[in-house]
Amino acid sequence: MNNLPLLRLKNGKMTQKELADAVNVSLTTARSWEEDIGKLRVKHLKELCELFDVTPDELLGFKDIKF
Repeated sequence: MNNLPLLRLKNGKMTQKELADAVNVSLTTARSWEEDIGKLRVKHLKELCELFDVTPDELLGFKDIKF
């Protein structure tokens, strides 16, 4: 389970559409990441980490996020 939904909601209640637009992907792709059914490319992993100011381990749920 990744932390993307939590990060998105903690970041000013960002919608899935806003997330998709922020990293230039389709809404379907962003949804698939949250549901752990889509493959997250390294390029997008980097962009998401920068967007939410977290490490890859925090984003992917391997490490707890400190708010």
